[in-house]
Amino acid sequence: MSVYIIAQLKFTRRELYDRYQSRFMGVFSKFKGKLLVADAHPVVLEGEWLRDKVVIMEFPDEAAAKEFQNSPEYQEISVDRKAGADAIVLTVRGLS
Repeated sequence: MSVYIIAQLKFTRRELYDRYQSRFMGVFSKFKGKLLVADAHPVVLEGEWLRDKVVIMEFPDEAAAKEFQNSPEYQEISVDRKAGADAIVLTVRGLS
């Protein structure tokens, strides 16, 4: 069953987030994930959304998502993401 990581970001120090972003694909490409969405201009259809960016990644299963999230390579670059953006990060399971 596919698993998705969804991140909703509010930039706090854009230069640090940009440094993270510049290194992200080099790390992400080593894992079994697929980047589906990285939108800095989502359109709010309903409700109030106080974030700047949405990122959605797909993984073949929960183990692959955890492997990426917990990898030393990702942990190293995620320091800049955490310093550069306030984030809500979720893991959700697909329907099939």
